[in-house]
Parts: sequence; C-alpha cells; structure tokens
Amino acid sequence: MKILFVHPNYRSGGAEIAGTWPPAWVAYLTGPLKKAGFTDIHFIDAMTEGVDDEELARRMVDLQPDVVGTTAITPSIYAAERVLEIAALTVPRAVRVLGGVHATFMYKQVLSEAPHIDVIVRGEGENIAVELFTAIEEQRWPQDARSIRGLAFRTGDQIIATEAADTVKDMSLLKPDWGVLDWDLYTYIPLGTKVAIPNLARGCPFTCSFCSQWKFWRDYRIRDPKDVVDEIADLHESHGVGFFILADEEPTINRKKFVEFCQELIDRGLPDKVKWGINTRVTDIYRDRELLAFYRKAGLVHVSLGTEAAAQMKLDLFNKETTVEQNKNAIRLLREADIFVEAQFIVGLDNETEETLEETYRMAWDWQPDLANWAMYTPWPFTPLFEEIKDQVEIHDFSKYNFVTPIMKPKAMERGELLNGVMKNYRRFYMQKALFHYPWRGSGFRRRYLLGCLYAFLRAGFKRTFYDLGKAGYWGPQTTNKVDFKFDETRTVAAQAADDWEAAADRASRASERRHAVRAQMRERSEQRRKDRIDVD
Repeated sequence: MKILFVHPNYRSGGAEIAGTWPPAWVAYLTGPLKKAGFTDIHFIDAMTEGVDDEELARRMVDLQPDVVGTTAITPSIYAAERVLEIAALTVPRAVRVLGGVHATFMYKQVLSEAPHIDVIVRGEGENIAVELFTAIEEQRWPQDARSIRGLAFRTGDQIIATEAADTVKDMSLLKPDWGVLDWDLYTYIPLGTKVAIPNLARGCPFTCSFCSQWKFWRDYRIRDPKDVVDEIADLHESHGVGFFILADEEPTINRKKFVEFCQELIDRGLPDKVKWGINTRVTDIYRDRELLAFYRKAGLVHVSLGTEAAAQMKLDLFNKETTVEQNKNAIRLLREADIFVEAQFIVGLDNETEETLEETYRMAWDWQPDLANWAMYTPWPFTPLFEEIKDQVEIHDFSKYNFVTPIMKPKAMERGELLNGVMKNYRRFYMQKALFHYPWRGSGFRRRYLLGCLYAFLRAGFKRTFYDLGKAGYWGPQTTNKVDFKFDETRTVAAQAADDWEAAADRASRASERRHAVRAQMRERSEQRRKDRIDVD
C-alpha cells in the first residue's frame, strides 16, 4: 500500500523567520508505520518547498497513493483541508486522512466544512495510524471504522467520533524515522546549520489558560534520555544536524530526567558538535539556578522563556503562577550562565493600550534578554481562556490565528494601531541591540549567534515576510490606518466538539480544587466549633 504524507503550504511570518523547520510529525508517524510493515511511504513538504496547488496535484497523479494524510494546527487548517480536496480531485480512490490538534478538538466543524475528508485521527497518532492503515490495507475500511478508537468520520449526514484512544504509555516505542525527510531543506539561519525538533517528553502538568498542548497530549510522559540522545547522535551523524530544539512544552519539568539527558549528551561528546534550545518556564529557571552552567556545558545555548506578560494582572489571567520580578531575575540568571535568552510577551488582549505596549518595551529593555518577541494573543478555540472571552472574539478566520495577526481588538485601539505599537517595540529593541550590544558584547560563539539572529530578523524584514507585513500592507507608522489583514468574514466558529476529552491536568486541577475546598470547609467547621465553645462558656 502506497502512503503519501503532505505538510500543508502555510506560512505566517512568525516562527519560520528563524529558519526552515522539519515537520517532526511525519517522522514520528513513519517510524511505527514502517515497523508495522508499511514501507512504501512518500512525503511532500509543500510548505518548505513552496509547492502550489497545481504542482501538488501533479505529484499526486504521478504517485497514485492509496492513502493521503496531512496535519494541521489551527492556522494551517484551511491549507490542510485544501491538500485533501486536491487529493479528492486527483486521486479519488485514495483514503484521505487528517490529524493534528485543531482537528482533534474541532472535528465536527472540520468534517462539516470539508466533506472531502474521509477520517480524522484524534490525538497522538502513532498507534491509531497503524490500526487505521492496517484496516485500509486489509480492505476493512470503512466497515470497521467504529471499532477503531480515536477516529472521527461521517456516516451519511451523521458525524461519528469513536472513543478516545489511549495515549502512548511506553515511550520507548517512539522510534521516529528521520530518514523520510530531505535534510537539505532544513536550516537554522542564526547558525547556518541543519536543524531538528526531537521530542523528550509529551504533555504538561500545568494548565496555562491560553495553551492547548496540555489538553492535546493529555498525560505527561517522558522518554528515556538515552533513547533521545541516540536519536540526536543519529541526526548529527546521518543527517548533519548541528542544532535542535526540543519540541516539549517544558522539557525541564522532570529535573532528574533532564539532568540525565544533559549528562548523556556530555558523556558522548555531543555539545562540541550540536547546540540546542528549549522553551521553559520561569519557575524552572529559579529551581535550577545552580544547574544552569551544567546545562550550558551540555550544549544548551538558547532558552525561550515564557515570561508572557509584563503586568502581573496579565500573568494572573494566563494562570502563569509567576511574578514580574521572577521574570526579570530568571533572565539575569540565564545570561550569567551564558545562555541566550528570548523573552516572550503576549499582547493584544482587551485591555491593551499604547501605554501597556510601552510598558512591555520598557520592561524588555530593563530585563535585557538577548532577544524579545511580542506575540499577538491568539484565542485557540479549544482553550479555557477562549471560553472566558469568546463573546469578544469577532474574527473566526482560523488562517489568521498565527500569533502575528491581531485577532482580538483591544477596546482602546484599532488592530492597525496594535500592530504598529508592536512593530515600534521591535524596531527600538533590535536597533539598540544591533548598534550597542550584538557586535561588541562577548566574542566567538556568542557574537556569531547574536549576529546570526539579527541577520534572520533583517532578512525577514527585507523580504516583507516578518509578521506578514507584506500581505497586510504595513510599511510603517504612516500606514497604520491603511492596514488590511484580509480576514475572511464568512467564516464562523463552532463550539469544540471533544467533550469526551479529558487531560490529566484537568483531573489534577479538579483534585486540587477539591482538596482546597475540603480544607476550607474543615477550617470553617473548626472555627464554628471554637465559637460554639466560647458561647457555651
């Protein structure tokens, strides 16, 4: 059976500024599929190759696959739907499969608006894909569809979702096939080297209100660090990878395993060959302050820190469980350990003003991270924060839900004014860094890395791809009132359908609430008994 995977051609002017990123999902799916006997697997990275619809159709006709599969996060959902529409038109006998976080939670809306999709894989897809593709190969599809857990599909006018499949419990079984990718396509611009995105753990025990990842992965599970380092060593030796970013939401959650991972890298001499970066929380940097030099020795050079907001009110809204002062000190600790730190700020909520944007700039400059990023608040339609503010959400064009387009309109600002304020922050921050910091501070690797980051920013700015400015028609403050984000206003949003979906963090949060409620009740009863004794006396 011939399988074709396609990464949809979607660009936002966001993360791709730093390079071309290998789609890890196809490697993690291809590994178990090949182990199960599916060896005729092909992959088209339409995003990185810039494959248009006509070229994609031609390649599908040439390949004549039996299955066409793709994936989507929220902003790429329409591009993914289009991939499978092209498949329906060109290879109509192929079974058309969609996976990913958006389809997992919004399967009813997706199947309703895209009838050319045969089936949606809900949740992490390794085990489900093997079972589904086996049924297709054995010609048990679609008659056995209801017996396969983790699917959503149509039967006549009815949309069916089977019971949620179990998460992958034995993480040693995760054996991605990185050879399915064309590694000449993937470069990390700041270092001019090939880049990979391996996975140390899945899930997150925290419940940040704006994030969907802890809900998607459901349980927190971590791989054996030796398995991951085996993978990284092979990525370097077989594919020339010189930089990787751990795909985890927060790889430092399990400090013991993270330390083992770092030690394994050191023991194999990999830090001299491969550098790496992570996303993590401020609280973990505080916890590991004595270990930061050790992490740097292991090759960790870049930490994207979820400071999220400059104002404590916003931190509380996001359920970040950190303070502004902790953010500042965490950045200092990382810089003292010679680890490049990127501070992430979320802007564009209802209460955003020119003054609050200015505040984030002043704090960014005061904190002195090496890099700063201002991301537009993007209300994923399946997050707790969306439920709280959904009455304020006017834009339901998911292609713009990309962290660079202002989906939310603050009360005191127009969207163009918000974009201009963010661009003003970028201009000031990086102009000063370029003139007074990057060329003169440090030497060797530090200087080369920072100048490489600056080059990536300037390159994207010159091409007008930074923050999608070319598409929006933004050329500076003089065009603030002429910006057009080209929202598709015909799009409407449906409620997320995954009411059978429960994350471990949901259960833990409810258990914590129950414990607090019981303790409060016990205190109240104790106080009442004390008062009763006083009244009797």
